[in-house]
Amino acid sequence: MTPAPPPAARLNRDLTLLFMVMITIAAGNTALQSVLPAIGRSIGVPDTAVAAAFSASALVWVIAAPMWARRSDRQGRRAMVLLGLVGFISSVLLCGILLTAGIRGWISPMAALLAFIVARLLYGLFGSATPPAAQAILAARTDGAERTRALTLLASAFGLGTILGPALAPFFVLPFVGLAGPAFVFPLLGLAVLLVAMRLLPDDAHGEGTGRGAASSYPSIGGEPTGASVTAATAEPGGAEVKMRDPRIWPWMLAGLVMGHAQAMTGQAIGFLVIDRLALPLEAAQQAIGIVLMTGAGASLLAQWGLIPLLGLSPRAMVLFGAVLAAAGSVLTGITGSLYGIAVAFALASLGFGFLRPGFTAGASLAVGPEAQGSVAGRTTAVNGAAFVLGPSIGVGLYELWKPLPYLTAAAALAFLAVYAAVRLRPSAPGASASPER
Repeated sequence: MTPAPPPAARLNRDLTLLFMVMITIAAGNTALQSVLPAIGRSIGVPDTAVAAAFSASALVWVIAAPMWARRSDRQGRRAMVLLGLVGFISSVLLCGILLTAGIRGWISPMAALLAFIVARLLYGLFGSATPPAAQAILAARTDGAERTRALTLLASAFGLGTILGPALAPFFVLPFVGLAGPAFVFPLLGLAVLLVAMRLLPDDAHGEGTGRGAASSYPSIGGEPTGASVTAATAEPGGAEVKMRDPRIWPWMLAGLVMGHAQAMTGQAIGFLVIDRLALPLEAAQQAIGIVLMTGAGASLLAQWGLIPLLGLSPRAMVLFGAVLAAAGSVLTGITGSLYGIAVAFALASLGFGFLRPGFTAGASLAVGPEAQGSVAGRTTAVNGAAFVLGPSIGVGLYELWKPLPYLTAAAALAFLAVYAAVRLRPSAPGASASPER
């Protein structure tokens, strides 16, 4: 028999494996999001119907994620990780088959879209089982600073996946299936990860340790992680409950709601904007969409992983600064007409959102004591999830009325947020949120 690896080696092995699981699930979802505007145009369905498909999936995710977080300890964390992977593979592969049928004219466009929405619900229902179970596996085997490091790395994998998906999608536009290609490639990657996980993840049907996981926000374009799930997973159980309208955190929650909806609105509409402004063939437009999304993701990472630690801004200052940058970038995105202009403007907006998202999370965390950290982190995750339920459909609906409208609306909301932050948000210590894991 092969001797079991030492605990440290086993932890590193499982962390690497779970890192790949999280990247695959997030990348597959956002890759599909990035190609769907072009697919919708190619088969002739309304833009709002395309956005509704992801809004429905996000809604189911928001409802199901806390349920899976509670059940992972009872039913085994390994089982929940595998369940989420199977749900991801089945959903995305079914989406690929249905979209191909629509592209090839085998079924009507509306039938293809309705069936696609049903397939997306599978992702929202079962894909949400993996993140809390993966967190719980690592939390059960670590403590203190090591636990925070491991869970932060896992959260960064989820965020990195939301970047890699749109970046890789244009490379997977394949013969015969066309723009639906990513929906066939990512399930194959998911199947490979599933087989490795089945082989290497240890069985924990009877529970292991006292670690627990927390619900994670829906992986979506522009939905970079805040680290709230890390805080929730590391907080002591049985802490104080904090209501959403608690005056200590409500101003921060309102800032998060405004920011999240502005980001979801502009991010979901950007694919349609690129297609219409550049007037390129759909497959060429998909490459341009990938370029725009990559610049935006890079700018957001620059803020969260580079500028925030360097500048040591307080949460209030990050919200103020981020709102101004995001508002300016949104206005420019709405009015510019070249690929270079759209990419730079969207990057400026994403830079602002990169300051805003961790700013409101850290501000809410610092507003309460240690006993309420888990509750506040849960509220923060709920706010992040809620933004991607209605935000995409609102953004695309406004886009159909007038193409610059979602960007100008988002800019107006962000300008209001900057004024509100200056008046209502309490200053806190500089550097308190200088890392994304806060």
